[in-house]
Amino acid sequence: MKNKDHQEQDPDESIRLDKWLWAARFYKTRAIAREMVEGGKVHYNGQRTKPSKIMESGAEITLRQGDDERTVVALTLTLQRRSASEAQQLYMETQASVAKREKLAAARKINAQNVTHPDRRPDKKERRNLIKFKYGGPGE
Repeated sequence: MKNKDHQEQDPDESIRLDKWLWAARFYKTRAIAREMVEGGKVHYNGQRTKPSKIMESGAEITLRQGDDERTVVALTLTLQRRSASEAQQLYMETQASVAKREKLAAARKINAQNVTHPDRRPDKKERRNLIKFKYGGPGE
């Protein structure tokens, strides 16, 4: 019988990669975690893997979340999804990963400041012209 109050994994029990990613709060649902692993967005010890991969403590996991790519080391395995503060105790992000994410975030921020936005939305005629230009329409 499993003890539901026990957070850490017992040595004789195993936990799947997709379930750990969900429990560590990298993805909102297990289905999304499974899709990310199947889609090659998650690498286990540097290699693509299946969602059913059995996790081990100390494994290096590289994963994508939106524009960010993180490399974390699994410290603890858990069977249950807990609060965000407890979930952060399950892994440790590598220093190289933190530096890379901060560098990319700063670049995105600078890029966002340089992008000019129009004062208004295009009207119907302007939208038609944009669509014609973008997708090629009947020649005039």
